Amino acid sequence: MSTLLTINVTNHISATQTFYFFQHPSMYTGGSRVYSNSLYSQALGNYASTGSVLTFQVSLQPYAGIQQAHQQPQVGQSSGFASAYRAIELAPASGTANDCTTASVSPLGLSPATVGPNVEPGAFRIIMPTYQPPVLYNIGSAVQANGSLLLSNFVVANPASTTDCQPILRYYVQTGSYMAGSVINFTTSSVTAALCDFTGGYSTMNVSLNPDGTWTVQAIR
Repeated sequence: MSTLLTINVTNHISATQTFYFFQHPSMYTGGSRVYSNSLYSQALGNYASTGSVLTFQVSLQPYAGIQQAHQQPQVGQSSGFASAYRAIELAPASGTANDCTTASVSPLGLSPATVGPNVEPGAFRIIMPTYQPPVLYNIGSAVQANGSLLLSNFVVANPASTTDCQPILRYYVQTGSYMAGSVINFTTSSVTAALCDFTGGYSTMNVSLNPDGTWTVQAIR
């Protein structure tokens, strides 16, 4: 399988459309609310008139992410500002992997990944230090999308906490304008979005926005 997942979008509606891309929220330990960010947004003209195709690529390499924030996540607003990312492995069903990273807040960062005890298979772990509210930190799954690293989905961390995060290889395409790194309402955005499910070993999805506003998705291995 390719080290990159690719989504190619064509617009068959007569007017130019703006599209944004986002990922299915990861599975997190505990009951914290999970938030999602837009990963990329771009306008695309009608295919018959322009011949243009919009390509979105995301690396299969998992990343842990931490981000400092001034406020609780708000839809349409940037999720935070200063950020740090660390390439990490996912815990296997048997054996060990470098699936655990420890955060620091002064300076902001994530330690090199090491072997964590009893991490859920398919997940990685972020260990938070002690710190004093009201400062906020978002932690979760980051991706390298179209060459840029950014937080894909996250929870608001608690001091001195341990969080396991299991990424899901499902991505969505929707019409609308959400800048990369801004918070979206996943439930509302995903209802009528094109689903690109890479969990079956696919590497490429060709997505068409049809003249009637419906989607067609062709999966390629």
